[in-house]
Amino acid sequence: MRVIPTVMDMSKSGHRLVTVNFEIFGKVQGVYFRKCTAKQARTLGLKGYCMNTDRGTVQGTIQGADNRVAEMKNWLKEVGSPASRIDKAVFSSEQEISKLQSGSFTIRQ
Repeated sequence: MRVIPTVMDMSKSGHRLVTVNFEIFGKVQGVYFRKCTAKQARTLGLKGYCMNTDRGTVQGTIQGADNRVAEMKNWLKEVGSPASRIDKAVFSSEQEISKLQSGSFTIRQ
């Protein structure tokens, strides 16, 4: 069983808290990409959101321990949902934060 650290554990372990925006291009709508993204983010103990855009992409924000955010960024670039095709992943506005600004990871409509 994998244990997910709490925010308190993350700060004690020396990991910085970070936030980063993302946008994923490719075949990412209509293939459960948002649902799989939310599941993966929750598994990693991350906060934030994801949503479809009018451009056919999925965008959002992830927040959490820097090592977990790095894992999620890799998942968004390389894995995605089983039926998705990821052509490009763009990450922006990454910065350190003092506390998590979101209570959970949600899917926005």
